[in-house]
Amino acid sequence: MNSSTKYDPKSSKAEEFINHQEILETLDYAEKNRENFELIDAIIEKARKKKGISHREASVLLACQDEERNEQIFKLAREIKREFYGSRIVMFAPLYLSNYCVNGCLYCPYHLKNKHIPRKKLTQEEIRREVTALQDMGHKRLALETGEDPANNPIEYVLESIKTIYSIKHKNGAIRRVNVNIAATTEENYRKLKEAGIGTYILFQETYHRESYERLHPTGPKHNYCYHTEAMDRAMTAGIDDVGIGVLFGLELYKYEFAGLLMHAEHLEARFGVGPHTSVPRVKKADDIDPDEFDNGIDDDTFAKIVALIRVAVPYTGMIISTRESAKCRERLLNLGISQISGGSRTSVGGYAEEEPEDESSAQFDVSDSRTLDQVVRWLMELGYIPSFCTACYREGRTGDRFMSLLKSGQIGNCCHPNALMTLKEYLEDYASEETRKLGDQLIEKEILNVPSERVREILRKNLKAIAEGRRDFRF
Repeated sequence: MNSSTKYDPKSSKAEEFINHQEILETLDYAEKNRENFELIDAIIEKARKKKGISHREASVLLACQDEERNEQIFKLAREIKREFYGSRIVMFAPLYLSNYCVNGCLYCPYHLKNKHIPRKKLTQEEIRREVTALQDMGHKRLALETGEDPANNPIEYVLESIKTIYSIKHKNGAIRRVNVNIAATTEENYRKLKEAGIGTYILFQETYHRESYERLHPTGPKHNYCYHTEAMDRAMTAGIDDVGIGVLFGLELYKYEFAGLLMHAEHLEARFGVGPHTSVPRVKKADDIDPDEFDNGIDDDTFAKIVALIRVAVPYTGMIISTRESAKCRERLLNLGISQISGGSRTSVGGYAEEEPEDESSAQFDVSDSRTLDQVVRWLMELGYIPSFCTACYREGRTGDRFMSLLKSGQIGNCCHPNALMTLKEYLEDYASEETRKLGDQLIEKEILNVPSERVREILRKNLKAIAEGRRDFRF
């Protein structure tokens, strides 16, 4: 690493906007000030304005061990989450298209040298069966996943698969939004994905520590740290204004990753005016992968504080957690900042149309929360959340800075809140068990009163009645 490289959040060069020296100085500053309560109190006070704090300020709070001040951080995270996202939790499911991969990632069972895992790539007909199964569950939003393999998973295959998914209308089911999690690619290919109508482009950094990154990715195109790290810049230059980033906590020291993640968000905000969504996965057991090989794992309390501080540092970001985590862990994190979760997930290729065997060796990682979507929906409502299947903003063009302005203006209550209730009503009518339907209808009646505009409430009641009578797809 070149220590003479200068930190520049507006730069398009990875080594400048994710600057190693800046991270080291940040961690040193945070450690020296971990008991500087005057500074810590000033940062918390700044955070109360709900405009965000810098990666260096957030790192100081992460280093703080004072119990009283940590509780203030958790309380503030809960307040920010409630103010900007209300009680809505967006639902999605991953769809694995192919596990062919040419990379040698040491933490992923898809790595090229793994001879245990059966390799599979879905045909378009198999995709139709998978999507039909997902629609029968009630899903409206998918995240496509593939390994990196130019021969087996070219961009043309991904584009054809997206077209197939959007074309499937089964009973009252329809996938209204397809997010895409594929390897770093060219600006031209990102433009093609945009034209195909994707929602969010997702790419996990895995680790921002360059030396660790190159060691963990010894072979394959993913070995190129700069090309991978600069992928979001190419995607956003190509017109994709909704992107999702994340690190795989456990690969490197969490304080380093935390600073790098926030620096990446600051960079996208500085260069494009729009920050990213954020996922917070931890290394989990999978075929040919033992998480104990990585000695940087984090406990649940530290994990919770990281989630809370991401919410405090980047108040407007959407935060995602998958079924990698247990129900107990997900319940705790929902309260601290998570705004989107998966439900009823399968992490193997073809796992929805055909039930995954318990010893499924083609899964990318072990699922800790194996409940059905109906069970997850009911669980969320019992906790007081509104499970949302809404995709309205993406279909109305309210993405990027347009969504941010809606969020910041406080109009979210007259838009996202009623949309969440209408999509929940669709789910209750078409897919829910009797117990879930009864609980959901009670929740909807209560939540109608929380819509600020009387006019919007009137339209909402009218639309809910129409949904009960068989009509679908209303949105504000």
